[in-house]
Amino acid sequence: MGSDIDGRDTSPVPPPLDRADARAWCAVAVARLSCDQPEAALEAARQAIGRDPQDEWGHRLVGAALERLGRDTEAVAAAREAVRLAPGSWAARLRLASALRRIPGRWREAWAEARRAVRFAPDEPDPHVLCGDLALLRGDHDGAARAYGAALRRRRDHPAAWVNLGLALLRWQRPRDHHDPAWEADPRDTGRARRALETWSRQVRVILAVATAGICAAVLLPGLLPGANGHPGTRRLSGVQGLLGMHGLPGVQGLLGMHGLPGVHDLPGPHDLPAMRGDVRVVGALALAAVLVVCLRQAARVGAWTYVPGMLRRDLRLFMSVALGLLTPAAYLAELATLPEPGAASLHEGGGVWAGATGLVLLNPVVALAVRLLAETWRGRPLAALRRFATALHVPSSSRMRPPASSAMPSRVPPPAQRPASSAMPSRVPPLAQRPASSATPPRVPPQAPPPVPSRVPPPAQGSASPPMPSRVPPQAPPPAQPPVRPAGSGVADRGRAAAADRAAARDIAVAYWIVAARAWQAAAVLMLLPFVTTVPFAAVACLAVPVGLLHARTTGAPRPDDRWLATALTAPAVAALCAAAAGAAHALMGPGPAVVALWRCAWGALAFGAAAFAVRAVRAWWRGGPGPWRASLVPSESRGARIPGDLTPSAGLSEEVRHAAAYSRNVVLACTGADGPRALAVSAVTSVSPAGEFRLIAGDEAWDAVRRDPRVVLFVGDPRFWAEVRGVAVPDDDVLRVTPRQVLMREYPGRHQARTR
Repeated sequence: MGSDIDGRDTSPVPPPLDRADARAWCAVAVARLSCDQPEAALEAARQAIGRDPQDEWGHRLVGAALERLGRDTEAVAAAREAVRLAPGSWAARLRLASALRRIPGRWREAWAEARRAVRFAPDEPDPHVLCGDLALLRGDHDGAARAYGAALRRRRDHPAAWVNLGLALLRWQRPRDHHDPAWEADPRDTGRARRALETWSRQVRVILAVATAGICAAVLLPGLLPGANGHPGTRRLSGVQGLLGMHGLPGVQGLLGMHGLPGVHDLPGPHDLPAMRGDVRVVGALALAAVLVVCLRQAARVGAWTYVPGMLRRDLRLFMSVALGLLTPAAYLAELATLPEPGAASLHEGGGVWAGATGLVLLNPVVALAVRLLAETWRGRPLAALRRFATALHVPSSSRMRPPASSAMPSRVPPPAQRPASSAMPSRVPPLAQRPASSATPPRVPPQAPPPVPSRVPPPAQGSASPPMPSRVPPQAPPPAQPPVRPAGSGVADRGRAAAADRAAARDIAVAYWIVAARAWQAAAVLMLLPFVTTVPFAAVACLAVPVGLLHARTTGAPRPDDRWLATALTAPAVAALCAAAAGAAHALMGPGPAVVALWRCAWGALAFGAAAFAVRAVRAWWRGGPGPWRASLVPSESRGARIPGDLTPSAGLSEEVRHAAAYSRNVVLACTGADGPRALAVSAVTSVSPAGEFRLIAGDEAWDAVRRDPRVVLFVGDPRFWAEVRGVAVPDDDVLRVTPRQVLMREYPGRHQARTR
């Protein structure tokens, strides 16, 4: 088997020395995933499953590798197998939730699994981050911010939590965010409905705009045609006729006749204009008939009508398109109803209603673009987001490059003789000293928040009738930390994960700065118009608020990207505001003059220069296909820095001593959270202990009620030589409680020499 594996394995992370050890293969799979080698990691994880199919860690790693390879359906199946083997494993629940979120229509199930992971391990940051990602995916920015805040309270150096919290503060939305992932509908169906609605709106507006342009020509041009004596058109056409005759060319009448067109004298004159009004309305009604045909055709293509209101609430662009598609026909009807008489005075006779309706039909794309730009610019809190992005970018390298003890993934796992006695294959009985009894890769325990344990009750003495119930027992000291063994190539993988987090944060910082520049530009433009609207020259001094706001943006700590166009876009509004404020002050103090005019020209020129910088940067991004200065370039982060992701952390194995003591000892106590506080309950029997370390208990109704209230429990197992504390999660299953261990500690009984001295 070894030669066959060596022949197929081309990964820089070599197979373990002990190739019969399933957990060593799992460690190799994690190291390969950290080096971004999912195919090699999948092979190593399958080798682990082949040696120990009951260990859920291997199935989790298979699911993670399949997900990175884009095989989402197989990844969900592997994650479900891990949950079946260890229903109380928060890491298995996290892996299943992460795989389900990539399957269309499975958002609710993914959310339920992520919430279970939070309930099983509230002290871990990764379940909270996944809940935040799911909320952000749906557009629940407030819920996402709360979840990311909870994760950062547990671990401050979590780069993905900082980056995605900044996106939540910016009110980030996915591109084409019309589909709610919580809907059971297929995203392809809602996508077809969205395309049909956009096509309907576009066709309706184009048809009515063309018809409106024809109506305007029919109403306004007849006033410019030649008619009665002395009409301006007659004099203009006579001059043209004479000019053509001087060069030996046929006149206007001859040119039109050569092409089969009516002559000038055949065009309608002033006496024919009243009759044209009815003809124009008839032709306008034909455009409405074409609009009706478009409506019927596109309505048949919108299959998901029940989801259309939700799509309009979620997608601003779609809402604007549909709203204009409904407003344009209404404006067109108003235009036909108030149609003026054709002639030179049509603009004066038409009134404001006709002019406004005509302008809406012709200029609605400009209105939609302006509204969209305002909404995109003034949504969210870019300065607060910049602070979060800067924090993710400035995570200390010492904390980012130092993995926890649980992430020790050796590429060359030591042989059984060199492994600690607490591993799955111990070599001798552990000494009577406080030490962890879990596997060679113990689970991670954050230093700032130890795992919450309902109670700390020692097991009863041998032969006692009932366990003691102390009201308050001091917590036990945590086990001594073991130095991790770094795998080959782990430094490169750590640097790669840190660089991925830096890239996402740096890109989002650049986009946030562009949003700040757009806000400054729009604010400067509005404040520069104040003196002209209010006729108070000194009102231009209010423009000083723009450079003050830009200086406040420098206090966020976010480094400015090396982009000369961004620097120009940030500098131009400040220069324009300063020039406008100086012009207003000079006008108020000394009156109008050449200096005031020059300052105003400088102000408007700087503003135009800032708009040109934005346009050039946008065109360059469009041409190169890179991220541009708009919200669609914002990207969330999935990086955990140099840490191993929570769904890849090893499971807590049991040593043979603890497994034997739990199976044959009658001194087993279950500590849980009761209705009135911590409780210690006797266990009727331990029916079995699986090879992966899962306990199956028979307990009373009080224990079942406590587990439903809070699944986190502690098992105390007594042995004549030692006693063990198993911290885990209990899940009801038929008539037994299945306890999945998270951490296992072995302790000695206190002797006389350990008595407290007074």
